[in-house]
Amino acid sequence: MRKPRDFDAELKTLEDKARTLKERKIKQLGELVIATGADALDVETLAGGLLGLVETKDAARKAEWRKRGAGFFRSGKAEPARAAGGEQ
Repeated sequence: MRKPRDFDAELKTLEDKARTLKERKIKQLGELVIATGADALDVETLAGGLLGLVETKDAARKAEWRKRGAGFFRSGKAEPARAAGGEQ
């Protein structure tokens, strides 16, 4: 006879893994803010910039940002902010 599955234990394990992944994501986002130098900005400015990024519908601008981001991760350092296209 097969041993019955302990669904409660499996669910707890999955919840623990999800919590760990969420904590890792939050930590990595904080590290990214620091690595890009965005930690020098006040919280309102940073939040406003992120909201603008999320709300933009300009696919070309998003593609440019994506390309800069990929370059940042390859080189490990950011380009000057004026080249980011962040001024609107």
